[in-house]
Amino acid sequence: MDPDPEAVLPASQILKTAFISVVFSTCNYFTSEKTLSFFPSKKNLPKPDTVAKVQPVIKKKKKRTIYLTFDDGPNRGTRKVMHIAVDEKVPISMFMVGEHVYGTPYQKATLDSVLAIDMIEVCNHSWCHANNHYNRYYNNADSVVDDFERCKDSLHLTNNIARTPGRNIWRTENINSTDIKKSIDAADSLQQKGYDLIGWDLEWHFDNKLHLQNCADSLLKQIDSVFKKGKTKNNDHLVLLAHDQVYEDPDDSSQLKRLMNQLKTNDEYNIEFISTYPGIKKN
Repeated sequence: MDPDPEAVLPASQILKTAFISVVFSTCNYFTSEKTLSFFPSKKNLPKPDTVAKVQPVIKKKKKRTIYLTFDDGPNRGTRKVMHIAVDEKVPISMFMVGEHVYGTPYQKATLDSVLAIDMIEVCNHSWCHANNHYNRYYNNADSVVDDFERCKDSLHLTNNIARTPGRNIWRTENINSTDIKKSIDAADSLQQKGYDLIGWDLEWHFDNKLHLQNCADSLLKQIDSVFKKGKTKNNDHLVLLAHDQVYEDPDDSSQLKRLMNQLKTNDEYNIEFISTYPGIKKN
């Protein structure tokens, strides 16, 4: 008897279906293996690096501070100093003599110009500058105090920072130093009156013709040497003394401009007003 044609058809379909299932399962297996190779399970992921990362240590250069101070103004060189400070954007401190301010209309106008400039602070350098007779001047402590008070009042000074004429005297909260013993009483009397007296660590010297004795580059080497040898009154702080009248000369004023430019571009140095010097009372 011939096989039932209705029965044969299902069998072929079953065989075909089985074959397709085997092929599909095989392909699915390889596909899954390939997928796993690109996307490993969390168990197979590498462990994170637990070593602490060390940041590089960058040593900052130690900052030293320089205070540029100018004595004896207002005089013929004061405006030159004023313009150089403004051009270079460098703060300076001028110790003015009261008698010089009222010597001529030009000098009075010079003070007015200086007071209008933020880059300059004005301090007390006495009224008469001892009339250049220093021994006689310091013999009477009371008259010295009166002389400084007169300068403060006439110039309308708002600080008590002063420099004694012809003497390297210091009276601050941290420093008590007098170069000549005969001046001690006068210095102490000024301090009792409330003055902070500022001397200097280094002077930019000039000759009898009012010309600088050394150039800016030479002075910079001196500044470095003074710092390295620790010869400042306060560690890492140097007060430089200069005199206005020297810089009327074009060559000398160009040296001053060079000095300011070199100092402000040197990473070792800050330039500040003398009113920020350590130990100065805040007014």
